[in-house]
Amino acid sequence: MARIFVPADAAARAVGADKVASEIQAQAAKRSLRVDIIRTGSRGLFWLEPMIEVETAAGRIAYGPVRPEDVSSLFDAGLLIAAAHPLRLGRPEELSYLKRQTRLTFARCGIVDPLSLEDYRTHGGYRGLQRALSLGPAGIVEEVTKSGLRGRGGAGFPTGIKWKTVADTPAERKYIVCNADEGDSGTFADRMLLEGDPFVLIEGMTIAGIAVGATKGFIYIRSEYPDAIRVTTQAIAIAREAGYLGSKLAGSSHAFDLEVRMGAGAYVCGEETALLESLEGKRGTVRAKPPLPAHKGLFAMPTVINNLISLASVPVILSEGAANYADLGMGRSRGTMPIQIAGNVRHGGLFEAAFGLTLGEIVMDIGGGAASGRHVRAVQAGGPLGAYFPPSLFDTPYDYEAFAARDGLLGHGGLVVFDDSVDMARMARFALEFCAIESCGKCTPCRIGSTRGTEVMDRVMAGHDREANLALLEDLCQTLKFGSLCALGGFTPYPVMSALKHFPEDFGRAPNRDVHAHAAAE
Repeated sequence: MARIFVPADAAARAVGADKVASEIQAQAAKRSLRVDIIRTGSRGLFWLEPMIEVETAAGRIAYGPVRPEDVSSLFDAGLLIAAAHPLRLGRPEELSYLKRQTRLTFARCGIVDPLSLEDYRTHGGYRGLQRALSLGPAGIVEEVTKSGLRGRGGAGFPTGIKWKTVADTPAERKYIVCNADEGDSGTFADRMLLEGDPFVLIEGMTIAGIAVGATKGFIYIRSEYPDAIRVTTQAIAIAREAGYLGSKLAGSSHAFDLEVRMGAGAYVCGEETALLESLEGKRGTVRAKPPLPAHKGLFAMPTVINNLISLASVPVILSEGAANYADLGMGRSRGTMPIQIAGNVRHGGLFEAAFGLTLGEIVMDIGGGAASGRHVRAVQAGGPLGAYFPPSLFDTPYDYEAFAARDGLLGHGGLVVFDDSVDMARMARFALEFCAIESCGKCTPCRIGSTRGTEVMDRVMAGHDREANLALLEDLCQTLKFGSLCALGGFTPYPVMSALKHFPEDFGRAPNRDVHAHAAAE
């Protein structure tokens, strides 16, 4: 029986993957052909979705983007033997977009049936857990520390240090919490993994539980991800049935279980303490720190709270060894990062690579520049509260410290591309308005400052006493940056100040000659 792989990822389904799968089944029945349609996650080449693959003796062959009306001609041409067709792409691994990647965390995504434990184990799943059980709690923490893994949610805090703190804190109960409240613009890595390879997160959280002595974990997923919630909930049940969750997991003396919790749609719940408040059934407001969640987190117990990608990176670190992971990257940024390329770009999608590529390589070479065919004017890195980078800064290495040195942040790995039709004053205003709407209201700088900032921006854009209002705006940004209780208010100045610095002409100021001279030289 011929096997055909069709993505069930939300991005692929949004452009017709379900209809393509139905049409494949219908056309096969019409021709009295037996086919087995396997729904996978996405490989992350979104401009080619729906991208289907047919299994052959020489490996899988891809076709895309496939529309329902293309299916008949694919069968006529000889789809089941991977025959020539205008939509034939060849072996997915040979496509330049995939060939250039270093896929560790996303190694199985788009390849396996996300709810097949057999598929997961065949492709290396649960090898990390087996090694973790042989190392023991202290050995696991040491291995994660040596790998150099840092938080992939934005702060970049060393994961091993966080785990050791929880492990060393005595308590009757401890928790592992996965922050899958992926709210940044241009990000979709969490969703892709939850829909395409949920067992890797389950394995990572199980390893974390053994490492710190936690017996319960929660996966906090945003309500806007119904497919991710459904698939992950099913995967947990499958893992539990197979003995990979619950008491005496994988035949060991350890116990660990998982539960999915759905968020209520508040951006601020991506902040770790607001997320914990929400998990406890309270309104999502930020807690003052200290105490840190590692000491008093969920239900006042020591809690490891990590971003999904951080936890999902743990199995490969344990299975392949810390040194293998630490050998990738640059400086203090070790391993790989799933870079999410979005916005006005030709080749939008997920690109997992070791740290060190330049921003220009990612946007212009890998992403292919603006989809509109116009010049790229700005790239926002790190979500709606990330800085805007002009082409003059495209030589910046994709690295935590390199971005910080240029007043930027990596955040969750999202990049949103804008062409030269964008109005950067409007984008700066949007950041302030976004903060005003999404603020939990607990601290004055964020609650009031963002609202006043929006009003000031309106005066600037209307041309009212522009220089005085711009000076006031800059002063207000300093107050937000250093006076806010959490990163929501603290990061709002990044897009505002970067827009003012690199695109002064949009605010009625003279262009920055140094910046534009650098851009011309590029």
